Amino acid sequence: MKKATSIFIATLLLFAKSSQAQLLENKTYPQGYFQWPVGTTPALVANFGELRPNHYHMGLDCRTEEREYLPIYAAAEGYIAKVKIEPFGFGRAIYINHPNGLTTLYAHLNKFFPALEKYITDQQYQQEKWKVFIDLPLNLFKVAKGDFIAMSGNTGGSQGPHLHFEIRDTKTDKVLNPLLFGFPIEDNIAPDILRLAVYDRRMSTYEQTPKIYSVKKVNGIYKPIGDILAFSDKVSFAITAFDRYTGSTNQNGIYKAELFDNEKAIVGFEMDSITYDETRCLNAHIDFKTRSNGGPHLQHLSQLPGYTNGIYKTAPGEDGVIDLSDNSLHVIKITVSDANNNVSVLSFAIHNDSSHLTTFHDISGEKFVPGNVNVFENNSVSFYLNEQSIFDTFHFIYKEIIPKIGRPIYQLQNNNVPVYQYFPVKIKDFFSTKDTGRIVMKRSWNNKIDYKKATFENNWYKASFRSFGYFQLILDSIPPVIRPIGRFKEGANLSKQSSLAFLITDNTEEIDQFIPLLDDKWICFSNDKGKVFTYSFDDHCLPGDHTLKIIATDLAGNKTEKIYHFTR
Repeated sequence: MKKATSIFIATLLLFAKSSQAQLLENKTYPQGYFQWPVGTTPALVANFGELRPNHYHMGLDCRTEEREYLPIYAAAEGYIAKVKIEPFGFGRAIYINHPNGLTTLYAHLNKFFPALEKYITDQQYQQEKWKVFIDLPLNLFKVAKGDFIAMSGNTGGSQGPHLHFEIRDTKTDKVLNPLLFGFPIEDNIAPDILRLAVYDRRMSTYEQTPKIYSVKKVNGIYKPIGDILAFSDKVSFAITAFDRYTGSTNQNGIYKAELFDNEKAIVGFEMDSITYDETRCLNAHIDFKTRSNGGPHLQHLSQLPGYTNGIYKTAPGEDGVIDLSDNSLHVIKITVSDANNNVSVLSFAIHNDSSHLTTFHDISGEKFVPGNVNVFENNSVSFYLNEQSIFDTFHFIYKEIIPKIGRPIYQLQNNNVPVYQYFPVKIKDFFSTKDTGRIVMKRSWNNKIDYKKATFENNWYKASFRSFGYFQLILDSIPPVIRPIGRFKEGANLSKQSSLAFLITDNTEEIDQFIPLLDDKWICFSNDKGKVFTYSFDDHCLPGDHTLKIIATDLAGNKTEKIYHFTR
């Protein structure tokens, strides 16, 4: 009997190698319309859809030979529509609108081309802000395909020199997968599949540990190592997989995956056409609990109940949860593809075996359900989550901790459950009337700490966050500290220096305002990566004696002023 069953399974797995109707159609984006934007041999550091903390990677990271100040070129004709400068994120970035209804974005730049650099600097001085997001007048800066537009760099959230490049739909701001546009990146290597995870979908994905199987390739097909046992009559699957390019060892993200049950296409996902509002939904696409506890990225091949739109496409009436209650054998096939249509296949058989079914126990705590407004409140703390805030059901964990020093600490859930949208947290406490404007709310979990200014409402203090954890009120009466960097000192002659720099620190790690005044006029200090404020001497600081006033204010309104004199 065992031999007959083995032959039957082998036959079904053989059928699984054949092609079936797919849920995900091939894209028909224009090929060759855009040129490679970097003046080097085309190569990638990272691709679209790679899995990052709380977001997908939303473009291509183009190699710049680990150097800065390489020329960046317009990928196609159009006009510069926007420019952004920020301490993190994109750093210095250019947006170009093209006649075909698409927009390209170029980020982590060091310098814009001279005319644009001057225009943006003038705008910064007019607005008295270094951090800007400027809409440029239509057709003020027209560009042709291949025009020089900037020098590459390492600004913003970049951790090494490269160009972050995106292609967007101009009207919808959906970010498209650039590798579907025919760039000359050679790739004839199919994705690698590392592991398979099996979930008991009678319960929340946040309240279980999946059964994880390593996989190996046998005759061109990936297979799990060991028998796949059904511990439930409702199961779902997830995989760990990555892609590689010819000549590169980088582990890049996969483009798409699709699951078939007995040859029927059930569910698939595709890394394409995602907005920045949607990118945090990565936390519904991966096993968030496993990852947050130091485990691997497991990409779900099912839609969590609270993630109804996005990268998934399902067959009618399906969500990716496989019903095994018919007690028959199910042959599961998972295809994993890259943007060049290289495909890998994982295939296995599974069936409902009552001897392996598990019983699950009731979990204490109030039940939070996606699609509902979920509320928690007592005499000390309260919060609510709107209908779009959570992706799967969980039982809420609450604890009150009285520390030896400081205000009470309230544990609201833990870091195993992600939250999609900001939610307001209120803590009741009694401070002196003179202190109500200096209260900060602290959220912490492990080594991650966030601070927000708390607003006062009838002895309740409110601030909004986007993660669970430990919450505590802090009376902040400590002003920021201003420290010059380098050899600068009072009365110095700076004729031979090209810049000034200051380090601004605060006990809450957050600076609300930084105001630099040279001879009572605002000057432009940059703040790349949010650590150091730097002024590069320009024609706003002519030769002679000068007075520099630095004003720094923290979230609680504590202010520090420093006055320095120097000569140029």
